[in-house]
Amino acid sequence: MGKVRRLVLDVLKPLDPTIIELSRVLSELPGVDAVNISIYEIDRRVENAKITVEGSDLNYEMIQRVIEDEGGTVHSIDEAVAGKMIIDDAQTPQDNVG
Repeated sequence: MGKVRRLVLDVLKPLDPTIIELSRVLSELPGVDAVNISIYEIDRRVENAKITVEGSDLNYEMIQRVIEDEGGTVHSIDEAVAGKMIIDDAQTPQDNVG
C-alpha cells in the first residue's frame, strides 16, 4: 500500500494553542517532516486554518487525534497525496472555468 505523503486539512481551532504551538506538536509525530498552518479566518474565539502536513508516512488518525486533543476539529481533508513521491496539482482546462 502506498504511503501518505501530504495531507491538506481544513481545521477549526481555538485561539489557544497558537499555530506555532500546534505546528510544533504536529511536527513531532512519527513520519512527519514538515507542517504549515495558515489562518484564513478569525472569529472571537476560533480560527479557521489550512494545515498542510508532509512526510514520509503520515498517519491521518494520529494527526486528527492531536488536532482534537488541542481543541480543534477537522472539517475536511482537502488534499491527500500518496505514493513514492509528491505530485503537485497540474493545471487543467477545468481550472480556468469561471
